[in-house]
Amino acid sequence: MARYTGLFTVVVSSDRFWQLLTEILRACSLNVIYSSEDYLVAREIPGRVAFTKLVTVEILIEHLVHREAAVQMNLVVKNEELPLQTDNHCRQVFRLLNQAVEDNRHWRVVESAIS
Repeated sequence: MARYTGLFTVVVSSDRFWQLLTEILRACSLNVIYSSEDYLVAREIPGRVAFTKLVTVEILIEHLVHREAAVQMNLVVKNEELPLQTDNHCRQVFRLLNQAVEDNRHWRVVESAIS
């Protein structure tokens, strides 16, 4: 199973955060299948790759009280594909999603860590 993680802290108003996050996921061909106050799951739209390569994204969300308007996102991007190649499909979607988070002009990324 391929699995990649990233941690981002962004400064954005909490009422705007969910809309921006949903737009980013849609732009990366991911549909939200579950959402709660502090957790979100999105799945890649079927049809472009084999079923085992379909990517699932889990995002744990924490609103930081010691920083005004700061939100911390812990991303887990995974699929059932064995990561036999360095540049596998899951890794490609992970890079695309990370770039979309970093480049979003409606919030400011103050911290990021990728593994």
